[in-house]
Amino acid sequence: MSAASGEIENEDALLVIKRIHVSYRLRIEPGADRAKIQRAFANHMPRCPVYRSIGGSIDITTSLDVVEE
Repeated sequence: MSAASGEIENEDALLVIKRIHVSYRLRIEPGADRAKIQRAFANHMPRCPVYRSIGGSIDITTSLDVVEE
């Protein structure tokens, strides 16, 4: 599951998205390799089409909450 929130500012009477934060919640099985999960998370943004498209003009941050089930 993921959720995104953004911050919008008024620039010259025009609303502009300045920042986006994406929160990921990942459910894993007991014993899952957390090192692999962290490595994938740490390296996913440069391979994301949305980040590659808007990352230069909008500050994008992410967080990961891993839940063992």
